[in-house]
Amino acid sequence: METEQDRISTIREREDVRMSLLPGTPGETTNTLIHYYRGELGRMTSWRDRIDRTSNWAITVVAALLSVSLSTPTSHHGVLVFGMMLITLLLMIEARRYRFFDIYRARIRQIERCYFAQILAPDPNSGREWASVIAGSLRHPRFLLSYGEAMHRRLKRNYGWMYFILLLAWCLKISTPKLQTEGAPALQAHSWAYVVDNAVLGPMPGLAVIAAVVAFYLGMLCFALRPDRDEGEFGRGEAHV
Repeated sequence: METEQDRISTIREREDVRMSLLPGTPGETTNTLIHYYRGELGRMTSWRDRIDRTSNWAITVVAALLSVSLSTPTSHHGVLVFGMMLITLLLMIEARRYRFFDIYRARIRQIERCYFAQILAPDPNSGREWASVIAGSLRHPRFLLSYGEAMHRRLKRNYGWMYFILLLAWCLKISTPKLQTEGAPALQAHSWAYVVDNAVLGPMPGLAVIAAVVAFYLGMLCFALRPDRDEGEFGRGEAHV
């Protein structure tokens, strides 16, 4: 039967084995840190590539829907309304991906700012707790941004322009009765009633559709204009995504 002394001895042996696996010299520590930096850089690059893919999908969708909607007068303006909904879905997907990307980006910036920058040009005022910050993130990974903050950043930098282009195209579509009809010039609507009639979407009356689109864009505008949370690694420097 195992005694208390045997259990203590076993625990000590396991601790000695664990400690023997850790870097024992400054050179080994530096080599380990370099490999860790490369690994984090690879993960950050991978998530950045996923973000770019979602943005490319959104741009492709906007271009395709604009081509379909404005190329012929028979196409319905609902295509553009559908595009607004689809772009919102892609924005939500990209915000989720951006939250993961921000974790690895923050770790990379900690190493670059507090280790490599200190090697190149030592700064006595630079933070000295960067290693414990990264260790805490590795032990207990957590998101640094809320879902709303991630959507806010992507909306301001990429998706705001796509929404604006879709809105202009939608306004043009419902206000131009003979858009690009062969043999006839483009005529603008002469009355508000005509625009309302053109905005009808299935069983929804035109006025309700216009009110919904206006409310949606006002909400997006208020969301985009709210102040940034300018703190942490994101608040250091101007080069960010």
